[in-house]
Amino acid sequence: MKPYSVTALSCLLLALYAAQGHAETQGMSGVLDILGSLVDTPCALDMSSADQAIDLGNVSRSQLLRPGDEASPVAFQLRFIDCQRASGSILNEHTGNLVWSAYQPVVSVTFLAPADEDDPRLVKVSGVSGLGLRLTDALGRDVRLGARGEPLFLAHGNDTLNWQVQPTRTAAALSNGAFRATVDFRLMYE
Repeated sequence: MKPYSVTALSCLLLALYAAQGHAETQGMSGVLDILGSLVDTPCALDMSSADQAIDLGNVSRSQLLRPGDEASPVAFQLRFIDCQRASGSILNEHTGNLVWSAYQPVVSVTFLAPADEDDPRLVKVSGVSGLGLRLTDALGRDVRLGARGEPLFLAHGNDTLNWQVQPTRTAAALSNGAFRATVDFRLMYE
């Protein structure tokens, strides 16, 4: 009798193993999308701040009877982590003055969104008419869409900067329904 080769013996053992119900089965599969960016900034934006959903809840028509009337504001924050003790400076586009610190990073935030047709100071919403969104900084100053905001100092370590969004009545006829808006923001360090 001729001896079996190693390959033939392996195939025979594999066939016996499979016949006993031990065949290898394929499971489910998936994909990992891994994203990131390498940046040279004095602070990192906390990932929870990068993409936020701000719920304004149910806004009552009774708060928005006339153009300019405002509903209750809702606060939102941008959180910064790993802020390095470093000098920073930014030209304040509103005053023309240079804002600087030898020990703190300085940031300016630009908010980008389509403006309401009746009031270009407000963010345009979709889904209803007669309503826009007013953005203000921590001191209650209006955010100018598309323009750099006031320069802000960031503390060493971690820091949080605050803004508010407020439903505001415009001159258009007010309609009921769900509404939404998307606002992008850009951080500027110099």
